[in-house]
Amino acid sequence: MSGFKEYDQYDGLGIAGLIREKQVSAQEVLEEAIGRIEKMNPRINAVIHPMYDEARHTLKEGLPEGPFSGVPFLLKDLLCSYAGVPLTQGSRAYRNFIPENDSEQVTRYKKAGVVVLGKTNTPEFGLMGITEPELHGPTRNPWNPDHTPGGSSGGSAAAVASGMVPLASGGDGGGSIRIPAAYCGLFGLKPSRGRNPSGPDYGRIWQGAVVEHVLTRTVRDSAAMLDATNGADTGAPYIIAEPQRPYTEEVTRDPGTLRIGFCTRSPLGTEVHPECIRAVEHTARLLQGLGHVVEEAEPDIDGQAMARSYFIMYFGEIAADIEKIKDVLGRKPKPSDVEGPTWALGLLGRAYSAGEFVAAIRLWDVAARKMGAFHQNYDLYLTPTAAFPQARIGELQPSPAEQVLMKITNSLGLGRLMKLSGIVDKFAVESLSRTPFTQLANLTGQPAMSVPLHWTADGLPCGVQFVAPFGDEAMLLRLAAQLEKAQPWFDRRPAPL
Repeated sequence: MSGFKEYDQYDGLGIAGLIREKQVSAQEVLEEAIGRIEKMNPRINAVIHPMYDEARHTLKEGLPEGPFSGVPFLLKDLLCSYAGVPLTQGSRAYRNFIPENDSEQVTRYKKAGVVVLGKTNTPEFGLMGITEPELHGPTRNPWNPDHTPGGSSGGSAAAVASGMVPLASGGDGGGSIRIPAAYCGLFGLKPSRGRNPSGPDYGRIWQGAVVEHVLTRTVRDSAAMLDATNGADTGAPYIIAEPQRPYTEEVTRDPGTLRIGFCTRSPLGTEVHPECIRAVEHTARLLQGLGHVVEEAEPDIDGQAMARSYFIMYFGEIAADIEKIKDVLGRKPKPSDVEGPTWALGLLGRAYSAGEFVAAIRLWDVAARKMGAFHQNYDLYLTPTAAFPQARIGELQPSPAEQVLMKITNSLGLGRLMKLSGIVDKFAVESLSRTPFTQLANLTGQPAMSVPLHWTADGLPCGVQFVAPFGDEAMLLRLAAQLEKAQPWFDRRPAPL
């Protein structure tokens, strides 16, 4: 295997097995990964900070005996603190910020044996379902570079889909693992609230909506990494029941006969593209063929109220993120420190009262109870992952007129006026119209996954989403493994870049 050109024919566990059996060295694997990044990245801009020297040093120091020992890995450049390496969070304000400690999630990735060789692109503060930050430029989808890989884990998704690495880290606060997975033909699992650690620098990220995990090409890689990272860390705000058995065992178990409710209607009442509807209908037929009971059903939840609730949290968190910039820059933040939309949304965050913020968060608990009732009748809830296929690069950026309006709004600090104008409800619906299905699981804390089971007539991936009861990643992984066997996707990949 000179040069290990077969690199992309294996998943992470497969590569680790070859290294363990000494069929290939970790050094050969690393150099192959570096070569692929150097060749492909100029076209898709997935990796914004190479860490080749750190990776080579890691090999010299010796690797722990983990499930992924010697496997190349990339970190999303958001939340994932790696001591001594820039953490820009996609923002100009953080371009020179270097954390002094590893985050607990990164510590656990390292203990799993991965070799970190770079950071991946993300929109500013992870706020968008596309990855086009002004600081680093857009990341492009390997399936068609004219299109977005989604966001906010778009850099990680593009890197895995292109074959740079077999798996990479992601975070999900409203679909940021599942949307890029759906757009890039990958498996993307968002674990339950509290399943993975968020310390030591964070506790309830986005009021508990955010959880970190990975994007992978195989179900077993996702399961194995969750085995390596799950569990509360010191001072964790949430402690949930431990899994009954390792997730790598779950993927070998029959899921049994599941009762699955599906819906293709947008919770916002907005349009859903025919390809995304076809993806669910195809999946429903596949599930029925596997012996599951599948019928049309949806939970009794006001989708527009949940969207407003989500955005009130979102605005408040952005306002807090902007306020925190003073700790990084040593001065009061100003509009030029962040992108125009970010500053405008922060103004909205300052326009809401504490009472309005709390009332919005309370709706999450109401939705969680209603999902609990739904799961009394259905094991899983099936929807499209996204309502539309991948947008073109630049398609979702503010128009010139909108940019002028934002500059005026930002310079005059018109957050309260924006709130009173009724623009928030319009913004919530328009912003989520392409991706209205994923936020619910973040607000209720439930585990959810995107599975690559459909491709559009244009040859672009189109994933479907499954949502499970709180704490039941095991059910999702058992079903995902069954679907992966029934309709394999590993060898379905984009044309070489």
